[in-house]
Amino acid sequence: MSGSSLFGEIRRLARTSGAVGGIAARVAGERVFGIKTDRAAHAEDLKAILGGLKGPLMKVAQFLSTVPDALPAEYAEELAQLQANAPPMGWNFVRRRMSSELGPDWMSKFASFSHEAAAAASLGQVHRARLHDGTDVACKLQYPDMPSTVEADLRQMKMAMAVYHRMDNAIQQDEIYKELRERLREELDYEREAAQMRLYGLMMRDYPSVHIPVPLPQFSTKRLLTMTWLDGRPLMQRLGEDPPQEERNRIAEALFRAWYVPFYRYGVIHGDPHLGNYQVRPDASVNLLDFGAIRVFRPKFVRGVIELFEAVRDNDDAKARHAYESWGFAELSQEKMDILNLWARFLYGPLTDDRTRRIQETDDVQYGREVAERVHAGLKRTGGVMPPREFVLMDRSAIGLGGVFLRLKAELNWCRLFQDLIADFSEEALAERQAAVLAEAGVPAAR
Repeated sequence: MSGSSLFGEIRRLARTSGAVGGIAARVAGERVFGIKTDRAAHAEDLKAILGGLKGPLMKVAQFLSTVPDALPAEYAEELAQLQANAPPMGWNFVRRRMSSELGPDWMSKFASFSHEAAAAASLGQVHRARLHDGTDVACKLQYPDMPSTVEADLRQMKMAMAVYHRMDNAIQQDEIYKELRERLREELDYEREAAQMRLYGLMMRDYPSVHIPVPLPQFSTKRLLTMTWLDGRPLMQRLGEDPPQEERNRIAEALFRAWYVPFYRYGVIHGDPHLGNYQVRPDASVNLLDFGAIRVFRPKFVRGVIELFEAVRDNDDAKARHAYESWGFAELSQEKMDILNLWARFLYGPLTDDRTRRIQETDDVQYGREVAERVHAGLKRTGGVMPPREFVLMDRSAIGLGGVFLRLKAELNWCRLFQDLIADFSEEALAERQAAVLAEAGVPAAR
């Protein structure tokens, strides 16, 4: 590690250690010593501190907020509200970053380049520009010292998770942490993200309702990603205008295909379905943005996901056990499996119901949390479980996308949409398709 990176990490640790470690210690005091504290207020404090920081700690917190009881309920509720929408950095940063990536004459490569950021997120910000041939592009610039920031934030999150595990053993978090660590480190490599963007362009080329930007490698580096500009409006902005039901349904169907065609046909999933990653066009088609959190799964795992759906549909315990084992859950007693099935039925329920309906037919916004609490109580009673690494992004995608469908108030036959995707499934065919598109896009195979 370079000296500058080391000092960057030390600064980051100083800014976050009090937030994460201190609040976690106060909650631990309540559990261990009976010291009564205001956990909701602590969670508000944590959200305020994380929300003001650029960097991955906010993103990790968002991910953990969707994993049942990876964090206390009060933390999860507050952190679920965080969006990667930090204030952008100024023009001096932009000039330095662009000069370091494309050379001191970088401005000559563009016909125009906006001084104001079009968007700002946890790892970088986006500027609109135009090439000399008239192509409008988006330039995504990584913030300074992100490698050291990632490492500092991962240390803090590991500490917080370890403290919470000592308080509560229902969810053993070792594999969750490893998965988040690997995905976050990958997100720092914009050349990898460009390859993953190409991958999505290939997988979705036959679906006109989903639009993917095209990366431009001659204007990109590991810390600068230039891609074609997509015109669209933020999904929440359009929802604020109360669009008609037909439009809501078309948007939801496009998002369903954007997430699950890649998974069930190619074994690939986009693991960051928060609202800032979608735009809506006037024809109700969608733009899919931000390809940093992508995971490639082995065909056997995809088969296991389908098998768990079939087990829920058919109430087949033997098939459920085989499915959980293929996911990577180990040493499951019958009691633990029954508890996990509560969560599986919650997730797969809409896919087993062959009729037009909302994704959740209760107005109780705490319904999912109530299911999670029942799962948590059961797992704690039976000694806990270690979710496999593959669980993290699958759960994040299912819960995050389900939340979007709830906001859309979409009414679709989710069962038919799902059956269309898996009707001709075979591991062999998926493996062939996967290998072909990964090779063409330049994305590494599943490990």
